[in-house]
Amino acid sequence: MSLTITPISSALGAQIEGVDLTQPLSLEHRDAIEQALLEHHVVFFKNQSITPQQQARFAAHFGDLHIHPIYPNVPEQPEVLVLDTAVTDVRDNAVWHTDVTFLPTPAMGAVLSAKQLPAFGGDTLWAAGIAAFEGLSKPLQVLLDGLTATHDFTKSFPLERFGSTPEDLARWEQTRKNNPPLSHPVIRTHPVSGRKSLFVNEGFTTRINELSEAESEAILKLLFAHATRPEYTIRWRWQENDVAFWDNRVTQHYAVDDYRPNRRVMHRATILGDAPF
Repeated sequence: MSLTITPISSALGAQIEGVDLTQPLSLEHRDAIEQALLEHHVVFFKNQSITPQQQARFAAHFGDLHIHPIYPNVPEQPEVLVLDTAVTDVRDNAVWHTDVTFLPTPAMGAVLSAKQLPAFGGDTLWAAGIAAFEGLSKPLQVLLDGLTATHDFTKSFPLERFGSTPEDLARWEQTRKNNPPLSHPVIRTHPVSGRKSLFVNEGFTTRINELSEAESEAILKLLFAHATRPEYTIRWRWQENDVAFWDNRVTQHYAVDDYRPNRRVMHRATILGDAPF
């Protein structure tokens, strides 16, 4: 069966129909999904009641999987982390961010599955880094291209929120030791399409290295606001068993925290990528 791909906006986003993610993925479907991801940056599949094992199998078609150092995971499938508001403080997701940019090789992408949803709220937004870069003036594009920025694990995972027990503190200390602050380009080139994208995010980026502190603060404030302008974003209203697959190299996302005290449970499989350039 051929896939049906329906774009959501010109900046990013498409819905894919005609594939059952509970079943092994054919080479034809794998290639078609990868191409859709390159073109639309985030794709959605509805009515996919996948198990953690099936989710990991699907994600592994596109690269090696990451085991998150802080978030809990599915014990029998550790590559699938659990975002459960009844268990874990997930407020760090309610900020525009690109996943695990504190790694030397940040995630290529991620597969997110909706398991339990509140009666209302809990939407996720995505923003297109390529559209945001192309929307900058040419002088600002030239200024930023070639600059680097520092990304720090502790900005989204501060000690006061993730070190409350001796076990949590030990895990946090080890993660900080394993992931010291590092630098990535401010403007990233997509390794497949060759297109340029903004690659700073409010979740992990702390400063632009080549600028003074005041200049860095001003430019980052401008870029964080510019990257998330409505015309560069989409908003997905989840239904149970929806699955999203996004290209983490050229997107940011924001999980709206507007449903407390209700519970929201999501499973995520994260696909490792390569060093940004």
